[in-house]
Amino acid sequence: MLNRNKSKKIFLLYVLISLAFAVFLSVMLLTATKSRRMPSLYATESSKAQRGSIISADGFHIATTKKLYKAVVNTRYIDPDKKELFVKLFSIYSGMTPKAIEKRLSKRKGVVVLSYNVPQIKAHYLKTLARELRRFKVFLELKNPATGLRSVHGLSILESGESREYPYGTLLTPVIGYPHKIEEDGYTSIKGVKGLEKRFDNELSPRQDGYSRGKRDVNSYIILNKESFTKPKINGLDIKLTIPVSFQIRIEKMLDSMKKELRAKEVMIAIMDSKTGDVYAIASSNRYLPKKIKRRDYPSLNSSMIEYSFEPGSVLKPITFALLLEHKLVNPYDLVNGHNGRFKIGRKVITDEHRFDWLSAENVIVYSSNIGIAQLAQRLSGYDFYQGLKKFGFASKSTPDLIYEKKGSVPSAKRLENEIYKATCAYGYGIRANLMQLLRAYSAFNNNGRMVKPKLVKSFIDEHGTVKELGYEESVQVIKSATAKRMNKILLKTVNEGTGKKAITKGLQIGGKTGTAHIVEKGQYVRKYNTAFMGFANDKKHKYTIGVIVIQPKKSQFAAQTAVPVFKKAVDIMIEEGYLEPNIVK
Repeated sequence: MLNRNKSKKIFLLYVLISLAFAVFLSVMLLTATKSRRMPSLYATESSKAQRGSIISADGFHIATTKKLYKAVVNTRYIDPDKKELFVKLFSIYSGMTPKAIEKRLSKRKGVVVLSYNVPQIKAHYLKTLARELRRFKVFLELKNPATGLRSVHGLSILESGESREYPYGTLLTPVIGYPHKIEEDGYTSIKGVKGLEKRFDNELSPRQDGYSRGKRDVNSYIILNKESFTKPKINGLDIKLTIPVSFQIRIEKMLDSMKKELRAKEVMIAIMDSKTGDVYAIASSNRYLPKKIKRRDYPSLNSSMIEYSFEPGSVLKPITFALLLEHKLVNPYDLVNGHNGRFKIGRKVITDEHRFDWLSAENVIVYSSNIGIAQLAQRLSGYDFYQGLKKFGFASKSTPDLIYEKKGSVPSAKRLENEIYKATCAYGYGIRANLMQLLRAYSAFNNNGRMVKPKLVKSFIDEHGTVKELGYEESVQVIKSATAKRMNKILLKTVNEGTGKKAITKGLQIGGKTGTAHIVEKGQYVRKYNTAFMGFANDKKHKYTIGVIVIQPKKSQFAAQTAVPVFKKAVDIMIEEGYLEPNIVK
C-alpha cells in the first residue's frame, strides 16, 4: 500500500514537471514566433538646408534667412505635480506668457504645439531646457498600449521652416524684391516673387538637405564611423552686390526728401561706373517693407527703374545728334534756323520754350531746341535712325540682373521715313524707354563710345566662402570714339551754358541733358509731365553715368527745376562719401 502511494506521487510529480515543461516550450515558441516591436539599433537625423543671403558691397546682409522651430509637448506625459514648474520655466526660456502657455496646454490632451515660430537662438535655449526638464523628472514614464513599452516623451524642439529677414527695412526695395512662403510636409520654405529674389531664385535656393544614418548609442545619438552614412546639407549661394549699404541709404533719404519738395509721384535715380557698368546706387522714393506689404504698397512693388516705360523727351536729343555725327550728316557749327520758336512740319506745329532765329547745330542740344533737332533729324534715313536707336539699346533688355523689364518701343524704320514721326522721335516722343536703358545709352558718351550694361551682382559665394566672380559683359562700341568725345563736350557745355546749369559742381566734369515730356492718358497727352536729367560726373580718377527721373512733379514741369536738383544732391553725396574728389585749385 505504501509503495503504491509512493508510485502515485512520483507519477503526479512527473506529470506536473511535464506540463510545466510543455508550458515553457509553448511560451518560448510563442515568444519566438510572435511579431514584436523591438527598439531600432539605428538612428537617423535630417537637417534642412537654407536659402542664401543677399549681401551689399560693403558686407552687410540685406536679405538673410532665419531658421524657425516649433516647440511641441505631449500633455499626457507632464507630471501634474510639476506642471506649474514646466509652465514657469518654458515662459522664461521662450518669452511666452504663462497665461498663453496654460491656454495652449488646456486645448487638448496629447500632442500640443506651444509655438510655431521659435527663433534659432531661442530654440538652442529651449533644447537645453528640454534636457533639464527630463533631469528633474517633469515628465512621467508611461506605458505605450500599442507596444507595451514604457517611454518618456518630453519637450521637443523641431525645425518648422525658415523666415526671410530684411534687417534694413525698406532698403533697396523694390529692386531687391520680396518672397512668399511655401508649405510642404509641414515645413515652410521661401521662394522669390519679384526683384533680385526672383531673378536669382535658383542660385539662392537650397541645394541639398542634410541626412545621416547609423548605429545609435544609448542616448539615441548616431555613432559616426565607417558604417554610418552622411549626406551634407548644401545651402543656397549668397549673392554679393555692387551696391554699398551706406551710400544707398543716403541716396534713398535724399529721394524721400526731394519727393516731398517736388510734390512728385515718384523720384528715381541710378548711378553707375561708366567703364565697368557697376551700379553703386539704384533707388526709388517709393519703397516698402518686404515682410509687411500693405495694399497701399501695391503700386511700389514694381521696380520703376526697369518696369516704368515712358516717352523720354529731350534726353533723347543727344542720341539723335550722335547718330547725325556718326553718319557725318551734321557739323556742330552748322547754322540751324530756329524759326522764332514756331515751325510747321506737315500738319504738325513744333514749338520751342525759348525762341531762336539762328543757332549752331551743337547749341540745338545745349539750349534744347525741338525745332532745331526736328529739322536736323530729317537728314537721317528712316533705316539709319531705326538701326541707330536699336544699337543704342532701346527696345531691348538693359541689364541681365533685373527681371520683368518693360523694354519699351522704337518706331519702325518705315514709320521713321515719315518726316513728322522722324521729327517727334528726334526729341523723344513716339518712343518709349526706361531709366536703365537711358543710363546704358548715355554711358557711351562717357566711355569713348563704348556702351556698358548696368551690373548689380558682383559674385556668388558658397557656404565655404568660395567666391565665384561674375564676368563683365563685353561693352559695345555704338559710336566712334571721336563722336563720343564731341558729344561729351556738348553735354559739358549744356551744363555750363545751357539747361543744366544747376548741376554745376566746382572741380568736377559735369555733363548732361534735361528732358521734359507730356504723359499720355487714355490715348491723349494731358497736362502732366515726367522730367529727366541724364548725364555724367567725373573727376581725375572716376567716371560715373547718372540718370534721374521725376514722375509727375507738381512743383514745376521743367527738368531744370526738378530732375537737375536731384542730380546735384546725388553728386554732393558722392563727394562726401569719397566717390568723387573735386580738383579745386586754391
